[in-house]
Amino acid sequence: MSQARHTSAQMDELAHAAQRDGFCVIKDLIPKSLLLSWREAFSPLLEAHIAREGHLKNRGAARYYVTLPFKAPFAEPRIYEEETLLGVVERLVGADMTMVQLATDTPLLGSDYQDVHRDTPPLFPETGKETPAFQLAVNFPLVDITGENGPIEIARGTHMLSKAEGLRRLEIGEVALEPVPMELGDVMVRDVRGLHRGTPNRTREPRPMVVIGYSRRWLFRPEVSIRVPRESLAQLSERAKRMLRFNPVVDSLDSLDAPDETEVYQAFAY
Repeated sequence: MSQARHTSAQMDELAHAAQRDGFCVIKDLIPKSLLLSWREAFSPLLEAHIAREGHLKNRGAARYYVTLPFKAPFAEPRIYEEETLLGVVERLVGADMTMVQLATDTPLLGSDYQDVHRDTPPLFPETGKETPAFQLAVNFPLVDITGENGPIEIARGTHMLSKAEGLRRLEIGEVALEPVPMELGDVMVRDVRGLHRGTPNRTREPRPMVVIGYSRRWLFRPEVSIRVPRESLAQLSERAKRMLRFNPVVDSLDSLDAPDETEVYQAFAY
């Protein structure tokens, strides 16, 4: 177990910001060398995905959701078990959290604004009330994100409102969609209920944003998962094994092209 780069008080402050605003950004948390190796390994995955599933437009034109295989360089405990990151996540969804998603969202030139949406419905919609956080998206880019290459836009505080109320406040200008620029190495911890949208990438370079999903220990969403190779299990820390406990263990990742064995996450906007 490595030492957290932030104090307990700093992690408290980051978690409080996420509880208040629906997200927080942890600056310069991941070594750039790790992310550059991810970028290099991701490029052929994106190309293969576009060739295989480029006809799917469920995330908008020229925008692609690509699941990452749980193997080097992407199965990286220095990222998914980073002590500050897990310290903030624990404060939001509990110490016995699960890790449920490892994927990317990448707009290319020709992408557009997404409709404003949430990434999950409320737990108890019949009550008209929101609960404390139960599912988080940990996002970090593989390139610097500027106003030109498609920053996410988020409406602060809308994670604790119904979607209808959040949209009403957006319409009257009580809240606003704010772009969130990020540098390589920055990490965002985001409550997936906050109203947000993807924006156009107006450059010729892809803008990959990684998402690692962490949930409370009792939450299961069958549309997302991480396929864990059986031979890798013994090399995982006990904490990683615990976080990955609800994911399928497979003998090989070579069958990723089989439709019934890949992650199914077509309906993403709520």
